[in-house]
Amino acid sequence: MTEIEKIQKEIELIKSRNASVELDKKWETSWVRRLLIAIFTYLAIGIYMWAIRIERPWLNAIVPTVGFMLSTLTLPWFKSVWAKTK
Repeated sequence: MTEIEKIQKEIELIKSRNASVELDKKWETSWVRRLLIAIFTYLAIGIYMWAIRIERPWLNAIVPTVGFMLSTLTLPWFKSVWAKTK
């Protein structure tokens, strides 16, 4: 394998890795991911509250789910504020 072929292969590997990283970035900020997190959080809290016999577990599970989602949705803003101080 010539030096040029090695460089071309390395470039293709880098491009492939970059495409994967970009897809991961899109997933991290996607509304589908956020919706799935909200649904799974709600179900987990609802099941837990139901198991420990909290009154109206499915209604009461809304509050911690919304709180969790608000905290995660505001993290990018806090990250940008933090990054400006660095």
